[in-house]
Amino acid sequence: MTLHWIDLTVLIGYLSLVAGMGYYFSKKNITTEEYFVGGRSFSGWVIGLSLVGTSISSVTFLSFPADAYKTTWIRFITTWSMPLGVLIAAYMFLPFFRRNKVTSAYEYLEDRFGPSVRVYGGVTFIFSQLVRVSIILYLVSLLLHEITGFSIVTSILISGVFVAFYTIIGGINAVIWTDVIQTIVLVLGGLLTLGVIINHLPGGLGQIFSVAIADGKLSLSEMTSSGFRSIGWGLSITKKTGTMLFLVGLTSWLTEYSANQNIIQRYAAAKSTYEARKAMLVCVLSSIPIWAFYMFLGTSLYVFFQIFPTIEATEMLDGTRKAEQIFPYFILNFLPPGLTGLVIAAALAAAMSSLDSSINAISTVGVVDIYRRHLKKNKKDSHYLQVAWIIAGCAAIFMVGGALILNVSETKTLQDTATILASITGGGLLGLYLLGFFTKYGNAKSVWIGLIATSLFTTWTILSSRGWVPDWMHVPFDLYYTGLIGNIIMFTIAIIVAIILTDKKKLI
Repeated sequence: MTLHWIDLTVLIGYLSLVAGMGYYFSKKNITTEEYFVGGRSFSGWVIGLSLVGTSISSVTFLSFPADAYKTTWIRFITTWSMPLGVLIAAYMFLPFFRRNKVTSAYEYLEDRFGPSVRVYGGVTFIFSQLVRVSIILYLVSLLLHEITGFSIVTSILISGVFVAFYTIIGGINAVIWTDVIQTIVLVLGGLLTLGVIINHLPGGLGQIFSVAIADGKLSLSEMTSSGFRSIGWGLSITKKTGTMLFLVGLTSWLTEYSANQNIIQRYAAAKSTYEARKAMLVCVLSSIPIWAFYMFLGTSLYVFFQIFPTIEATEMLDGTRKAEQIFPYFILNFLPPGLTGLVIAAALAAAMSSLDSSINAISTVGVVDIYRRHLKKNKKDSHYLQVAWIIAGCAAIFMVGGALILNVSETKTLQDTATILASITGGGLLGLYLLGFFTKYGNAKSVWIGLIATSLFTTWTILSSRGWVPDWMHVPFDLYYTGLIGNIIMFTIAIIVAIILTDKKKLI
C-alpha cells in the first residue's frame, strides 16, 4: 500500500512531535535523579495518563478488538479487578516504596530479604523486559508492514531506532510526557474509527447493539467447538469461571503494582504520596473505559462485516486467518485519507508507550540495582548517567536484534523459548512481595527455597501444556490459573520454611 500524502503528513507530524519532546527533555538530564525519576516532581494526572500508556501496548491494540470480533467480552472480566487491586496497592504497597524515596522496585527486596534477592528481582525484570520489547517491536512492525507496505525489516528498524532515540536522550521525562501524548492519540484514533463504522452502518449505533445482542457478542461466554458457552461464577481450577477470571486479574494487577519497575518508577517520580495515589486513580478511571472501548470496537467490526461481508473478514472470524488482523484490515481498506495516518499513529503510540517505558526501566534497574550497587560503587553521578545511556542503548539494540531474529525464525521458537524462560524465572513475584509486606517471616534462604519451588512448578505446567510429560503427570487444573497458583506456592513454601527455621525479621 502507498500511503496518501495526507496520511504521510499526519504520521510525520506525530513522529516529529515525539522526537522533538525527546530532544527538549534531553537538556534537563544532567543527573541520574532527573534521568530516572524526573526530579520526583510530577503531578498525579500526568503520571496517571503515563501509566495508561505504559499498560496499553500494541498487543492490546490488536488483541482486544480481535477477541471481541471473534468471540465475546469474556477477556474483559480480568479488568474488573483493577480497581480493587489498585486500591490495595495504593494503601498497602505504596507506603513501602515512598518511605525511603526508592528509585527501583527491588531496593525494597534487599532491605527485607538481602542483596541476593534484590539481584534476582532486578535480573529477572531485565530479562523479561528484553523479551517483551522484542516481541512488541516485532508485532508492531508486522502491523506497520501490513498497513504501509514497508518490508518488515524496514519497519523494525524505523520503529526501533525512533523509540530508542527519544527514550535514550530524553529519559523518564520524555517517556512520561510522550506516553501522555500517545494515550490521547490512541483514544482519538479509536473514536474516529468507530465514527466511520457508525456512519457506514444503515442503522448506526443502534444497529451495533441490536446485532451484537442477538448474536451473543456482548455476553460473557466461552467459545467452544459447539458454539458459545455461558460461564459460571463458582470457584473452580479445572474450568474458566467469572470468579476465577476475576481472581486471575486481581493477581495480575497486584503483581503489576507491587513488582513491576515500570509502575514503581512512576510512584517514585510523583511529587508526593498523595499525587502518586491520584495517579493510580487517574489510571483506573482511564484504563477501564479505554479497554472497554477497544472491546466495543471489535464488536462493532463484527457487526460491520456482517452487514458488509468480505472474504478476508469471514476468514478471520472462522479461524482461517488470525483475528488480530481484523483491525489493520479495516484501517487499510475502509478508512479515509488523513484518518488512516492518525490510526497508524495510534498503533505506533500503543507500541511506543510500552517500549520507551521498558527501555528506561531496564536502564534504571541496571544502574541502581546492579552496576552502582555491586560493580562500581562511589563513582560520580555523571559516570552513572553515562552508564544509564549505555545500558538503554544496549537494551534498544537487543530489542531490534530480537525482533529481527523473530522475523527470520520460521517457527518463532525464539519467542516461545524466551517467553517460557521469562515465566519460569519471574513466577511468584507477588507472593514474594506479599511475604515482605504482610509478615515478619523470611530471609534470603527461605525466599530462595520458595522461588526454586515456584520455578519447578512453572516448569511442570509448561512441560505438561506441550505434552512432554506422561499422562499421569499432566496438570489437573486450567493452565490459565498457573500464575495465581504459583504465587500461592511461593508465599506458602517460603513462610513454612521461615517458620521451621525460626527465621523472623521485623517489618521495615
